[in-house]
Amino acid sequence: MNEEDSADWALVLADDTRGLTRLFDRHERRLLGHAGRIVAVRDDAKDAVAIALFELWRRRRAVHLVNGSPLAWLLTTVTNSALNLERSRRRYRDLLRHAPMPERTEQSRLDETGVLAALKRLPTREQHVIVLSVFEGYSERETAEALGIPAGTVKSRLASAKARLRGELEGLIAT
Repeated sequence: MNEEDSADWALVLADDTRGLTRLFDRHERRLLGHAGRIVAVRDDAKDAVAIALFELWRRRRAVHLVNGSPLAWLLTTVTNSALNLERSRRRYRDLLRHAPMPERTEQSRLDETGVLAALKRLPTREQHVIVLSVFEGYSERETAEALGIPAGTVKSRLASAKARLRGELEGLIAT
């Protein structure tokens, strides 16, 4: 019997999130490693673990423990979540592979060598900030909320992205 898990599980059943936090801290590496063996993308492994923990909390009254621990239940739920995420990613790739490609106009070809191409070379996290803040007009606070990051992080990513874009676009204008 896992006494630490049992004690933390008692907290979870008493609606105390400290128990869930402790269970996560104790089993995170094992759950991530397990999910990582199923999915091809590390972020999908993290998502599978997050889904399992959310489900553990949501369904805590119906979870069956093994030797006083929810670990077996978590591993099973991580497996199912990871398989679902992997199937979804595979279906999306298949859909893209079979989707008709739009005909490219001269304008789109020119744009691909300019601003959009420079934007695509930014790290993904900076692209998200630029799209939400600059193209869509969201405030730093709204962007932070949408991306689940602190407002200060939005500000620094925005500054970094603008500096990179400025450098690339100055090179385009000079030529």
